[in-house]
Amino acid sequence: MVWDSLWTNVHLATMRRGDGGSYGEIQDGALAIRDGRIAWIGRRAELPQDYRVKQHHDGGGGWITPGLIDCHTHLVYGGNRSNEFEARLNGVSYEEIARQGGGILSTVRATRAASEEELLTAALPRLRALLAEGVTTLEIKSGYGLDLETEARILRVARRIGREFPVRVRTTFLGAHALPPEYAGRADDYIREVCEVMLPALLGEELVDAVDVFCEKIGFTPAQTERVFFAAQAAGIPVKLHAEQLSDQGGAALVARFRGLSADHLEYLSADGISAMAAHGTVAVLLPGAFYFLRETVLPPVAALRAAGVSMALATDCNPGTSPLTSLLLTMNMGCTLFRMTPLEALQGVTCHAAQALDLQQEAGTLETGQAADFVVWDITRLADLAYHIGANPARHIVFAGQPRL
Repeated sequence: MVWDSLWTNVHLATMRRGDGGSYGEIQDGALAIRDGRIAWIGRRAELPQDYRVKQHHDGGGGWITPGLIDCHTHLVYGGNRSNEFEARLNGVSYEEIARQGGGILSTVRATRAASEEELLTAALPRLRALLAEGVTTLEIKSGYGLDLETEARILRVARRIGREFPVRVRTTFLGAHALPPEYAGRADDYIREVCEVMLPALLGEELVDAVDVFCEKIGFTPAQTERVFFAAQAAGIPVKLHAEQLSDQGGAALVARFRGLSADHLEYLSADGISAMAAHGTVAVLLPGAFYFLRETVLPPVAALRAAGVSMALATDCNPGTSPLTSLLLTMNMGCTLFRMTPLEALQGVTCHAAQALDLQQEAGTLETGQAADFVVWDITRLADLAYHIGANPARHIVFAGQPRL
């Protein structure tokens, strides 16, 4: 057998789903690549006798994990809201900021005014920060356009990022993120626009991999959310949901009923919501960056999710208003320190469980034969180091589709 490359002098954390309560460690392992996929993985002592390899890599005794997956971001947007952050810390209320034209609508105005090239240029520093820490798969949501033209522009930029940079991108249409000013007092009419005009047009351009809604008192009602889900279901597109971030609206149970990929945030998640998610395999995506930035005090029910066997993912929620976070490693630390997740759960949350939240478990998130050869070689002695350090980046080599990018 002939392989394109072989990595040895490494330890492997396979993160295979069947390994349950372990990292799936292989000490003194080896990993072979052919045509951008993992062709062989195991202990170095068990390498086949008849292999030939075009390029050999010495991992320097480091640990290899799957490439990291940031499964919830709003990476593409215009403008900057650090002025609102400063104003709040100087005593100005969120309501007053909103009355002055701030909040999400300020980002909408800036995004609508930006060209595709300007949106791409603005997103690149955020993208590069994530890639430098070993992110090889990324979800990018729309939701700062709230009209067809701008939502399409955001999603085109997301597609370009996936074509032009060494990262796998999944796009999510979040047209039902907020009520645009031109629809003030007409939320049902806007939902009709999302379902009957925007979604079909965006699907026609092949810009949508999933559909999301912000189901909340300040967002959209469960009934309006259900209308969007029915439209997505009719088009054969999977759904996910911003759910139970500020109050319990029953969103987690609703998205689970539609066999949604994930319910995200979940600080106010109920026992009924947990049961529904467990029954339908819906992933809980926890977003400690938003929890931290908003100084939330209600914790997501991690222990109850764990007890119910619900897969828990972690993501940055990178966005300008509530989580301007571009470090998935810091997100892992926050998941442990703020939410009391274990280091194993944190690493599962940015690998195998994050892949499940994007319906990519057959492609990414684990080290297995046939999976994409996306992985990181870390200069660490223990896997818990990835969640332990604050502000460190121990990535030694990053490989995407079999090709080293660092």
